[in-house]
Amino acid sequence: MLAIFKREFSMYFKTASGYIAFAIFAFLSGYIFVSQYASGKVNIASEITNLRSFFVVLIPIVTMGLFSEDKKRGTEVLYYTTPTNIASVVIGKFLSAMALFGIMFINVLVQMFITVCSGGVIDAGTMGAIVVYFFLTALFVAIGLFASAVTDSQIIAAIFSFLIILLIQLTSTISALISSTFNSFLSAKVFNIDPEKLSEFCSNVEKFINWFDPLSKTKDFRYGVFSISPLFYCACIAGLFLFLTYQVLEKKRWTQS
Repeated sequence: MLAIFKREFSMYFKTASGYIAFAIFAFLSGYIFVSQYASGKVNIASEITNLRSFFVVLIPIVTMGLFSEDKKRGTEVLYYTTPTNIASVVIGKFLSAMALFGIMFINVLVQMFITVCSGGVIDAGTMGAIVVYFFLTALFVAIGLFASAVTDSQIIAAIFSFLIILLIQLTSTISALISSTFNSFLSAKVFNIDPEKLSEFCSNVEKFINWFDPLSKTKDFRYGVFSISPLFYCACIAGLFLFLTYQVLEKKRWTQS
């Protein structure tokens, strides 16, 4: 696992993907911080929350080549024809992507230092935003890793992970739209449904869909309200996608055999 981690992590600095992701993150975080600093109201928690919105672009860039690049180079066959532990391969690649995002986050830590030196305050909300940042990063990286494992094309892997992450980020909007559609359709006289019961039903539909939204579950962290269950949920979803990635590779191992 350590060998896989070292190789994949070093590849980020031998190819363009790592530098592109780092440049985008540095530009966005710098722009947000400078804008806040100029206005005299620095809010690191708000900055981190805004940066998470760009995971839809950053995650595909970082993860699209983790497995598809091996297929391009022909090194993928080594995972299937040698006694390599597939789980170690998956975890090693996952940790390499997480390490890159950790290094990128140093930019925010520097901004926190500047804020404190300027008389600003780093409160519980900021710490909560940092915790959520890394848990959501783990979740989305696991999704990107799965996308890279199921296709031979980096472009398709990037598009696949982009769409999944975009859907997750738009869950609250989608739930409101579905609820509104149900309300408009079922409110017709032909159904003869009591308006109060219909409103309750549509509200429950919206709540049900939002229950799956990791962003909604973790939104209170930026206000300093901590809870274990949202983090456990994110960890479980990340674990699920890592397991699915393992299963995809394990199936290919048996096919190669």
